[in-house]
Amino acid sequence: MDPHHHAQGGDLATDLPMTDKICIRDLTVRNIIGVDAWERSKRQPIIINLTVYTSVSEAGDTDHLPYSIHYGVLCKTVEAHSEKTEFRSVEALADSIARVVITKCHAPKITVRIDKPRALLHAASAGVEITRSRSDYTEEQLAGTVPCPIKFNQQDVIFVKDLKLSCIIGVNPWEREEEQVVVLNLQIYPGMDSTPDRKADYVSNTHNYRTIVRTITKYIEASSYKTVEAFVTSVARIAIEKCHVSKITVKMEKPSAIVFAGSAGVEITRDRAFFAKAAANKTHTRGVSSISNIHSLTGLHADSKIQIRGPVPANLTHEVYLALGSNLGDSAANLQNALKMLEQGDNVRVVDTSFMYETPPMYVTDQPPFINAACKVKTDLTPLDLLKKIKDVEAEMGRDFNTIRNGPRPIDIDILLYDSIEYHDDVLTIPHVAMQEREFVLRPLCDIAKDVEHPKLYRHISQLFSQLLLKQEEAKEKGDVIHKSIPLRGKIIHWDAKTLIMGILNTTPDSFSDGGDYSTAEAAALRAQQLMDDGADIVDIGGMTTRPHSAEISEEEEIRRVVPVIQLLRARSFDAPISVDTFRASVADKAIEAGADLINDVSAGRRDPAMYSVMAKWNVPVCLMHMRGDSKTMMSQTDYGANNDVVGEITKDLNTSIQRAIAAGVHRWNIIVDPGIGFAKDSEQSLQVLRRLPEMITDPTSPLVGYPCLVGPSRKAFIGHLTQQQDATKRTWGTAAACTASVAGGAHIVRVHDVKEIRDVIKVSDAIWRVRE
Repeated sequence: MDPHHHAQGGDLATDLPMTDKICIRDLTVRNIIGVDAWERSKRQPIIINLTVYTSVSEAGDTDHLPYSIHYGVLCKTVEAHSEKTEFRSVEALADSIARVVITKCHAPKITVRIDKPRALLHAASAGVEITRSRSDYTEEQLAGTVPCPIKFNQQDVIFVKDLKLSCIIGVNPWEREEEQVVVLNLQIYPGMDSTPDRKADYVSNTHNYRTIVRTITKYIEASSYKTVEAFVTSVARIAIEKCHVSKITVKMEKPSAIVFAGSAGVEITRDRAFFAKAAANKTHTRGVSSISNIHSLTGLHADSKIQIRGPVPANLTHEVYLALGSNLGDSAANLQNALKMLEQGDNVRVVDTSFMYETPPMYVTDQPPFINAACKVKTDLTPLDLLKKIKDVEAEMGRDFNTIRNGPRPIDIDILLYDSIEYHDDVLTIPHVAMQEREFVLRPLCDIAKDVEHPKLYRHISQLFSQLLLKQEEAKEKGDVIHKSIPLRGKIIHWDAKTLIMGILNTTPDSFSDGGDYSTAEAAALRAQQLMDDGADIVDIGGMTTRPHSAEISEEEEIRRVVPVIQLLRARSFDAPISVDTFRASVADKAIEAGADLINDVSAGRRDPAMYSVMAKWNVPVCLMHMRGDSKTMMSQTDYGANNDVVGEITKDLNTSIQRAIAAGVHRWNIIVDPGIGFAKDSEQSLQVLRRLPEMITDPTSPLVGYPCLVGPSRKAFIGHLTQQQDATKRTWGTAAACTASVAGGAHIVRVHDVKEIRDVIKVSDAIWRVRE
């Protein structure tokens, strides 16, 4: 073929209506593109479908091929280009094919569909379909002289074809007994996303079909649906709410639904606006107030020392994961101070932290154990500028860079991941070169980034962690003894060591079981010492009763009841941890200032919006308890839906409170959860909480998994109801049984009145049920 005539034909075609198509179907090539179903980077088959939009009118009239686009040349051009190139994403390959066909074959417009048959273990294929015109590119991009970032159009789709899952689905009795195979087809619309242009070969999490399929599979295979309609709606909701896609089409088929049909199913298309509107309507119907509409308590809000943390500034666009460690001085305080120093200025915002872990030293073993954690930050600094800021923080905190490598240090901060880039020079390598071999890095990183993909190893952080543990097991290596921990009054408390006992000290005249017994500072101080002598690990001091139907007192009165007791105890060198039981920010602030060490908020921050800021200000452990309404209204709010799923609702509500606390600057390692036995729960619901406690705090699918849990069943009404004991002070043995159930369910703290009696109960319960890591 004469190239000159071909070019002329192409130019003529562009002047005619592009209503005709030249098609190449199922062109199979071999290409290294991302990873295969086993997440290995190796050559794999790729199926390409091409549709070139042009006009064949002139070629049809003259029967002269140069007036059209030769599909043989088109096929060879695409085949040669695909075989000799390597890509990390199907999007990048499709875009490069479009540019090659537009440039070399003079196509005015083209649709490229790429299927990867070996993309996923349980799907026929996954891939992308894009449509591009010459006008979508600059001449420099078509010539390949400048980078070409991926920019999706609204008609582009990322798809998963014939994903097969097994689940309970159907209304018939036999369908409720046995899992059946369902077939899912997904179409994601990346052009609806507001994400800015990405570099040429990068897949964001919102468009990562591997991440989306893994997330959907985890939820769906653990579910039990009666209708196909609910099934597809849940799939769409998970993709939008969990994977943050903007718009998705879900088609679901049941091959076994009808005997004389291949399948039956439903197809829906949903976007973020649909679910946002549904949620708004649901909230309006229920009449539930948002946190901003809750009546606020005014005592603290004018205090200029309390900084209300605003949203993350829009200019902080880069997402970075850091590892932190310390084994000199007060290691936990060092980590907290390092985070504060990183946030100085306007360039870095800490948006999440992991739990805290005490770990044995690695590489150089003759040194104290480390306190390790990970954090996620948003920044506008380049990798090298961020490294400089980190080194400045380390130097200011006293790190000596001339000592032995991997030796003792007051602070060590490493950049693990920066967006999804790969970077290397003499001073910095991203991703961190050794992160995959370090349990003390991967374990905390899994707390905040388990579904983040390592840009070089093509595996999620949770997979890298699982592989490391498996490798240690196969090599019969004894893994590091790592303890999830919490800093409490200058000490590191291991959550796996024992169940802690929190002794109750009410300085109120009207508490339901001990009102008026300790209403003076002297009596309360003596009681606090008695609780510690009896075996309490923490003393919880409360100045206002929250028993059902009780009246609330003023902030000033609550402070008057609580703060002098704490001051007196500290003046007498009482060195045990003190918790303050309050939902008021001003009371918590004054109590911590007086010497308390933990904030125990029965409302989980919902009663006083300033509470989260006080928690963040003091960087102390906090307990977030589930409750509805207030002391007067809570027992009228025990409706948890048609299924009475009290545990599901508690889990959802506590997770919301946790996210608000973290957004306000509270560190994850400081958060404890409490299901709120007896608070907006009747006797049967309180029992349900105890029965299903593992589902809430140890089930891997629960958003509360990993959080330490406090349970407070002491002398509660449900025990009196079961034992027919009206006198709350005589409910000790019922409390003992509830505490035993709490330990068996995975609780880390029990809150009780009768410490001396419960101490032995906990010792025996720990010996039976607590398994040390």
